[in-house]
Amino acid sequence: MEDHRVVAVILLRAGQVLLCHRSPARLAYPDVWDFPGGHVEPGENPLDALRREVAEELGVGLQGVNGGPVLHRVDPQRSLDLTVWASRRWRGEASNMQPHEHDAIGWFAKDQFDGLAFADPSYPSLLRDLLSDWPDAAGKRPPVAARRTPPSPRFPVLRTRQITQHP
Repeated sequence: MEDHRVVAVILLRAGQVLLCHRSPARLAYPDVWDFPGGHVEPGENPLDALRREVAEELGVGLQGVNGGPVLHRVDPQRSLDLTVWASRRWRGEASNMQPHEHDAIGWFAKDQFDGLAFADPSYPSLLRDLLSDWPDAAGKRPPVAARRTPPSPRFPVLRTRQITQHP
């Protein structure tokens, strides 16, 4: 069975994250909000693949990630290995460079996640954790005790839908 190594990034800016809406015509995870990214090509470094995918999908140059992955999911039954990083550093203005893959992209604050269909049910909680460290509208940061740290890469294996071809 073919391995599906997938990389993605959560782009963060002042209290918002960038989400991409997967086209309803997609075979894998259609009609849901997801992160920009894609498949790692054979022999390609995952972070190089991430830079390539972000440039292809959004037309921006990813300048780095904030530490290690914020999410890592492996589903051996589906031969799926997903790694997600977060970043606050890129060049350029994000735009939808691949409308056949994503029919919309947008910046969302944590109070806008309710009612959105996500590719994975854990995404809203992960995003709220990542955004919990941002200052509020008055410029005040939450007290240290109230800040939650981003999840570790030690997430449990989740059941995922089978990918029959590259999305």
